Amino acid sequence: MTAALQTTSPLSTTAVCAALALPRATLYRRRAALTAAPKEAPSPREIPRRLSEPERTEVLAVLHSERFVDRSPGEVYATLLDEERYLCSERTMYRVLAAQEEVRERRRQRQHPVYTKPELLATGPNQVWSWDITKLRGPAKWSYYHLYVLLDIFSRYVVAWMVASRESATLASRLLSEAYDHQGVQPGQLLVHADRGTSMTSKTVAQLLADLGVTKTHSRPHVSDDNPFSEAQFKTLKYCPEFPGRFGSPEDARAFCRPFFTWYNREHRHGGVGHLTPEDVHHGRAPAVVAARAKLLEAAYQAHPERFVRGMPTPEQLPTAVWINPPKPIAPVPVADQKSENEVIIVVGAVGTVSNPVAEAAVSSPAADRGGRSDSPVLAENARGRRRPRSSGPEAPTLPSQEAGA
Repeated sequence: MTAALQTTSPLSTTAVCAALALPRATLYRRRAALTAAPKEAPSPREIPRRLSEPERTEVLAVLHSERFVDRSPGEVYATLLDEERYLCSERTMYRVLAAQEEVRERRRQRQHPVYTKPELLATGPNQVWSWDITKLRGPAKWSYYHLYVLLDIFSRYVVAWMVASRESATLASRLLSEAYDHQGVQPGQLLVHADRGTSMTSKTVAQLLADLGVTKTHSRPHVSDDNPFSEAQFKTLKYCPEFPGRFGSPEDARAFCRPFFTWYNREHRHGGVGHLTPEDVHHGRAPAVVAARAKLLEAAYQAHPERFVRGMPTPEQLPTAVWINPPKPIAPVPVADQKSENEVIIVVGAVGTVSNPVAEAAVSSPAADRGGRSDSPVLAENARGRRRPRSSGPEAPTLPSQEAGA
C-alpha cells in the first residue's frame, strides 16, 4: 500500500494495482484521506432541557450537605418535594452524581465484621469435636424436641448425645462437661467447633470451655459447610428408613435415638473413615481390623490370582488427617540456589489423606464393644480440681458406655 501511494511511475493506476495485487478502490480511499482537509470538531449541541452550570452546582451542594449526604437521591427528591422545593428530577440527580463518579451506596449502614474461614485439623481422636443441635418434630404442629449431638471429627464417634424439650446453654454445658470427663480429655488437648447458635455462643458454654482448657471455634454466619461432619451425621439420622415423621414425647425420641447411636458407633461402616466403625477408630482398633482385612484379601488372592486382574487387592486405609476447610495448596516456589534439574519445591497444605465428610454410607455389620467391657464412666476431676456430680433426670446426656445395656 505504501509503495502504491508513493509511486511516480508513468504506469496507469490499473497497472500498478494489478502488479501489487491491490484493489483500486482501496488505493483511491487512501489517496482521498491523505489529501482531504482536516475536519473541525463539532461544537457541543445545545440542549434546552440541560441544567445550567450554577443549577448543577446547587444540586451537587444539596446532595453533599450534611443533611442529605447519607441518603439516596430518591429520598432526597421526595424530601424536597414535601418541603415545596424542586431542583431537578431524581434521574438528573443520578446524572450529576455520575459525572462526579459518586454513584455508590450512600446510606449509612452497619459494617459487618469479616469472619475468617475456620481451618481445623485432626490427626487422632479427641483432638477436634463438632457439635450441633437439630430439631425433632413433636406430636403437634409447631412442637419440637431438641437433639444435642457431640461428634469426634476424626473417628466420627458420637461421644455424647441428649434429647431435651428446649434449647438451653445450661443443658449444652452439662453435655460438654460430662463428655469431657468421660473421654479423659486433658486441658489444652481439645478443640470444640460449632456454628453460631444461641447455645453455642452463650457465655455459659464459653466460660465452661475456658475453665476446662478447651479451645472453641465457630462457623461463619450462614455457612453450613463450616460444620460438615455434624450436618452429615444429622442427614444419616433423618434419612434412616426407621426415622419417624413425629415423636410423641421426649421419651419416645430417646427410645429411637438410643439404638440408632449404638448402631452408628458400633456397627456402621463409615465411608469417611475407610469403612471402619467409628468405635474401632476412636478406641485404636482400626490397625488390627485393617490388618485382618489385608490378610483375608491376600488369602483370596492366593487362592484365585486369575480373578484379580490388577494384582493383589488391598483394604481401604484409614485417613491420617481430617480437615474442616483444608487450606489450598501453596503455589510452587522457585529455589534459586538449587542446582539440580528439579528447581521447584511444591508445598502442599494438607498432610496425609484428607477425609470426605459427606461420605455417609449406611452399611452395617456387628462389631465388638470397647474391649467387651460395659463399665460406667468415672467422673474425672476438672481443671480446677473439683468433682462434678453425675447428671440425672429426663434431660441427662447419654454417653456411649451407658448404651451397653440398650
